[in-house]
Amino acid sequence: MHGLIDAFRNAFNWVSLPKIAVADIVEILLIAFLMYHLINWIQRTRAWYLVKGLIILVLVWFVATIFEFSAILWIFRNAVSVGIIAIFIIFQPELRTALEQLGQRKLVGFFDTGKGTGERFSDETREEIIAAVLAMAEVKTGALIIIEEKVSLDKFVETGIALDSLVTSGLLINIFEHNTPLHDGAVIVRGNRAAAATCILPVSDNMRLSKELGMRHRAGVGVSEVSDCLTIIVSEENGKIALAQHGQLIRDVSENILRSKMTECQNKSTGSRRRFRKEWNNHEGQA
Repeated sequence: MHGLIDAFRNAFNWVSLPKIAVADIVEILLIAFLMYHLINWIQRTRAWYLVKGLIILVLVWFVATIFEFSAILWIFRNAVSVGIIAIFIIFQPELRTALEQLGQRKLVGFFDTGKGTGERFSDETREEIIAAVLAMAEVKTGALIIIEEKVSLDKFVETGIALDSLVTSGLLINIFEHNTPLHDGAVIVRGNRAAAATCILPVSDNMRLSKELGMRHRAGVGVSEVSDCLTIIVSEENGKIALAQHGQLIRDVSENILRSKMTECQNKSTGSRRRFRKEWNNHEGQA
């Protein structure tokens, strides 16, 4: 028995554990804390799409290394330095916002992780938005409503007039009423509150969009191309309702599709997601 123990010790005598002090434990916990919140911040910005793209590139590099694809490896080696500079240029607005929050000691906003989990807005808010959209569609009142999801829309909120008001159908209808001070631009909904009105959005340059679409539809598609928000558009010409998300525009949607999509945006795990995907695909094929 003693011989077995001595053999076990001799086999693992090369293993030496480093001495860990209290400062080392604190440092590890601090790094883990910062990394956790950095990842959550990335998920709330367009940088999350960049991370997904980088993961794909790493997989391509890994495959090219295994099979010794010299041309692909040469491209990777020469593109690394340029790619790092391009990252800072493309995501300059997000990096600037993060540094401004740190400089202004808005640590709560930087470390906020609540939007990614739980219900984003209540059933009452959903029904109020639907009621307002249907009412405006009936009288052909143009409207552009942006519902924020995971990716923050702070930079677009800053371009408008701050509201921070509880979302009601009456509020939305009054905002988009003709010749009112707030009717021009978009309303951004964050949770159960209307964050801002008259917000300026980027216009999509997608050449596949119909030429008969106006600036309201193109702005709705444009903001969906740079974030994961849901855009609800009411046409002023014909009163038809359109939805835009991830750069896709579906026109002339029904009340059921609108309600199903908004239920999905609530971050609820219900069967309405499957029903919506089927109806969404059918309308996409007809668009």
